Amino acid sequence: MTATESAPIAFGEMPRETPEFLEPARAYPGALIVVEGIDGSGKSTQLYLLKRWLEIGGYRLHFTEWNSSPLVKSATRRGKQRRLLTPTTFSLLHAADFADRCERQILPLLHSGYLVLADRYIYTAFARDVARNCSQRWLRNLYRFAPVPDITFYFRAPLDVAVNRIMSGRPKLKYYEAGMDLNLSLDRAESFRIFQGRILAQYDEMIESDKFVVMDGTLPVNKLQKQMRQIVRSRIDLSRFAPKKAARRAR
Repeated sequence: MTATESAPIAFGEMPRETPEFLEPARAYPGALIVVEGIDGSGKSTQLYLLKRWLEIGGYRLHFTEWNSSPLVKSATRRGKQRRLLTPTTFSLLHAADFADRCERQILPLLHSGYLVLADRYIYTAFARDVARNCSQRWLRNLYRFAPVPDITFYFRAPLDVAVNRIMSGRPKLKYYEAGMDLNLSLDRAESFRIFQGRILAQYDEMIESDKFVVMDGTLPVNKLQKQMRQIVRSRIDLSRFAPKKAARRAR
């Protein structure tokens, strides 16, 4: 074992040091683009628009989203319905979901030369689970297997703006969505606001250490999308993901 490697940590055991923040290994021909942000930040809308733009251009791409693996979806749903999920159990279910998608989708496609777009990534776990009082060091170790994104867009919107967007579009907040398991408030809307504030604080702490590209979530949709496309073009050689004829023209 080299000096830069650390031994795996047993469940419940804390590592002696916080794991290093890694750079993209680029051991594969593909590229990984991630969007992060609290609920109501506009990230999913922007990733959808980016996805459509790339699809129209004929680029090889794959889209994946948080908590979407069929392997654990039914278990997560049952746990939520019965309100059986502790913060650690919830965290491990999401980790299992991510591990399944990473092994079956994300890594194989990166190695096959695809552009992978992820609506939420490991940073969602780092923000939400720490907001639920899980250990940040334990979480960092848990997700050490995850490939580091080429670009992580962090859509940052003020708490009131993001919360109002969600509240205006949802007839009722779900129990875990509102953070009711944390006993933050008896009022579901207020609990949601407090919980989202905790998550926002965790995201802000990761901006520099995880090299987030911060996007102003209050800007008009078309302006944000234009910025996003410019950043993607400047950081990723899209010709690598275009059909062969289009790639020759791009040169």
